[in-house]
Amino acid sequence: MDYEHLLFTDGLPATDIGYRGASAAAAAGISYRQLDYWDRTQLVIPSIQTATGSGSQRLYGFRDILVLKLVKRLLDTGVSLQQIRLAVEQLKAAGMSDLSNTTLMSDGARVYLCTSQDEVIDLLGQGQGVFGIAVGRVLREVEATLVDFAAEEAQITDELAARRARKIS
Repeated sequence: MDYEHLLFTDGLPATDIGYRGASAAAAAGISYRQLDYWDRTQLVIPSIQTATGSGSQRLYGFRDILVLKLVKRLLDTGVSLQQIRLAVEQLKAAGMSDLSNTTLMSDGARVYLCTSQDEVIDLLGQGQGVFGIAVGRVLREVEATLVDFAAEEAQITDELAARRARKIS
């Protein structure tokens, strides 16, 4: 597997569950078209399995979906795609393992990576930060969404099994 495009290098192997493109897009709150564009432009590349041609499917890991949702949040606040690319690169370079204490701050033009409350306060004190995105909160939102998806999928699977059982008997 090519680990070069993984966002976080915290020593955890990328063996987590893979989510299809449609599920990843829904969990991130973006369209499939956006997902496809961000993959083709290498903004967010699926870490589990990339598309290798017609009929193949991308599989996104949890971290990929987290990044997709962060990118969407930044776009929704008016940050340029160019600045978002820089922020994603900054996160890659940081290789962080503890995302719960990370905040992405922006003044609308640039994105700043803050890993402590002191950094957030310093940035606000300089009049730089206009808004912040608590990565830990977004992480929990993605977790909750994916748990809901898994529960819905399990319910559908159970219903299909029950229908098959009724047909057989």
